[in-house]
Amino acid sequence: MIEILADIAAEPWFWPAVSVIVGLPIVLLVLGEVHTAMVRRDSPGTRIVLLIRNVLAPLGAIIILFTQIPQEAGNAEFTWPKVAATAFGFVLILVLLNGLNLAIFVTAKQGTWRNRLPSIFVDIARVLLIAICLAVLFGWIWNADIGGFFTALGIGSIVIGLALQNAVGSVLSGLFLLFEQPFEIGDYIVTPDGRGRVIAVNWRATHLDTSNGILVIPNSTLSGASFTNLSQATSPFEASDIVRFATDDPPQLVIDVLVEVASGLPERHPDETPYAIPLGKSKYEINFALTSPARRYMSLGLFRKRLWYAARRAGLHLDRDLTDNFATPQRTREHLTRLAPRFYLSVPEALALVERGACLQQYGEGEIVQRADTVPDGVRIIISGNVELSVPASRGAMLPVGKLGRDDVLGVTALTRQVAGAEVVALVDLAVLFVPLAVIDELVRSHPDLARDMGQAIDARHQLVAQALRDAGEPPPVSLPVG
Repeated sequence: MIEILADIAAEPWFWPAVSVIVGLPIVLLVLGEVHTAMVRRDSPGTRIVLLIRNVLAPLGAIIILFTQIPQEAGNAEFTWPKVAATAFGFVLILVLLNGLNLAIFVTAKQGTWRNRLPSIFVDIARVLLIAICLAVLFGWIWNADIGGFFTALGIGSIVIGLALQNAVGSVLSGLFLLFEQPFEIGDYIVTPDGRGRVIAVNWRATHLDTSNGILVIPNSTLSGASFTNLSQATSPFEASDIVRFATDDPPQLVIDVLVEVASGLPERHPDETPYAIPLGKSKYEINFALTSPARRYMSLGLFRKRLWYAARRAGLHLDRDLTDNFATPQRTREHLTRLAPRFYLSVPEALALVERGACLQQYGEGEIVQRADTVPDGVRIIISGNVELSVPASRGAMLPVGKLGRDDVLGVTALTRQVAGAEVVALVDLAVLFVPLAVIDELVRSHPDLARDMGQAIDARHQLVAQALRDAGEPPPVSLPVG
């Protein structure tokens, strides 16, 4: 028995077979555990390990077994081992390419050369590696003529290059452009053909996202022309606009209104202060920095819209428009007549407020009617539209606490000269009746019921804020009333 076992062990196929029978299950078990651990860590290399476990390792075992089949079992051209070796080579190339991609590019840190390398160069390198690996594979296993293959490839490349000079020129221009990297995906550039944000760069062309669609510029055109990359400027991108007012409008008041409107734009750069300069002939230039050049048109449109409302509230005449059919004394008297009971006034007493500064005001959608941490300059009663109250929360965010609508009062903390703890933003176009602070002070002194109502309004707003903060899990409010 021992001699039989010794004879079997002496056979050339015995130990390779034992290595497959014993080694393959162990390798599969180890790779399975590694794959499970990588899945738990959400590792990007799980697919590579799975490919080795399910395909590469079994193919390797098959090759080992095929090499032990005696040549006499088939004809002299027995090719099953070569077929298995070829399949093993294909999978090995796939594993190596994925491993290199994982090691060099997938795990690259932000800002390194591996992260900045354009994907086109990665694709070219991948194609070259595949071609070289396939040539070596077929030359080693099937005894293919590798030299002839590369010779034919070189001649074919020359023929294709001569036949497609223009197309190849554009491709080469794109490669040189990408190698130089004058812009990146997401940059905002200005070219002779248009301006927009770079969304894609391929072998032939660069794609820009403009306000009117996608602009496709051939790389050969782009590489031969000058363009401006606004996203890589040393200072924030600055937008400007020229507006005109009436000659009777005070210049300093105009400048103050322009700066105030520009300061409230959502896309304004927080570290830069807007400024305005008079140009003469009732023209003014306003300049304000933006967080992104792509926001230029949107911000300028929003600025012009809000400037119209702000100019009307300040009594200015934008574009020399001397008419205002909304804030007329007649309309103001109509609303004062309706709201006279709210002030505990008779109709004649309410109408007299027009001469003392009471007026109608308009705010556009998204405008801040009242800023937090400021003392209101008067009381505003909502005529139409609605607003949202928000208070500062943790991490600098604004927490919405409620909405107000028709006949609700804004700026109640003006009576106590306390800063408002809430920011009031118009949700839609808003119309309010504004009563100056000095007038409200006198009305409160002469009408105790009005003072009581204002005090109750302050308490109700404070309770509203406290409840909203509790619901959001925020710390309790400070002792600042809200307006």
